[in-house]
Amino acid sequence: MTTTTKPATPVTATRGRSPRAGALALRQGRLEITQFLRSRESVVFTMGFPIIMILIFASIFHGTIGGGVRFTQYFITGMIATGLMTVSFQNLGIWIPIERDRGVLKRYRGTPMPKWVWFAGKVIMVVAIGIAETALLLAVAVALFDLDLPGTAAKWFTFGWVAVLGVTACTLCGIAISSLARTARSGSAVVTPVALVLQFISGVFFVFTDLPTWMQQVAALFPLKWMCQGLRSVFLPESFGAQEPGDSFELGRVALVLALWCVIGVVLCLTTFRWTTKRDG
Repeated sequence: MTTTTKPATPVTATRGRSPRAGALALRQGRLEITQFLRSRESVVFTMGFPIIMILIFASIFHGTIGGGVRFTQYFITGMIATGLMTVSFQNLGIWIPIERDRGVLKRYRGTPMPKWVWFAGKVIMVVAIGIAETALLLAVAVALFDLDLPGTAAKWFTFGWVAVLGVTACTLCGIAISSLARTARSGSAVVTPVALVLQFISGVFFVFTDLPTWMQQVAALFPLKWMCQGLRSVFLPESFGAQEPGDSFELGRVALVLALWCVIGVVLCLTTFRWTTKRDG
């Protein structure tokens, strides 16, 4: 994905002042959000893609998939997970190589600002856009496809921790995979195929148990499958858990795998992240 938006200048400490760490992070977060919103291509792709896919698939597929659950209900839960992955993993995996290639990260590293502030700004942007996108998807699903929102505090709590762990894991993995792109233009070529394959094998576009066994096993190695499964426990009836591969929603395993991917993501970021391109040294 390309854009003509001019890279924003990194936040730097004002001489004679010592802003608090939290204020620096919030300022960087606002800068990242502003830069995202100025890129119409990013906004349309990130916010619009899940909604377009919901409208297309809901118009094509009808009927139930068992237990009184409509395919539309099943598909929407997967698209919510996909939306969270898009704003974190895919968006960061594409944008960071652009900033690296343009020298934004190199200039930032040369400022007196702590490096963690840059990462905090990315996290704040992901959280803010993720919340907005999820709210938009839920509004469309409720208004057009009669999606039932969670009726208990326990289900909303489950929705919260699945989303938090999933976004955290995808954000860290997005930062890590950004180092694989050698140039700004190759970021999309590296990240987009990975994201699309994960969507097809993780129970987003198709009922997960209808996929070949080997494909289910491969999907179980990655976060998206577990995000979808956790969200199904929130939006689908309890009885539908019997149709999952483990005969239940396995929320304990969902939490364990997503937490493990958070740890893996931290390790990958610490060992692979680069502030400059290879030609810069």
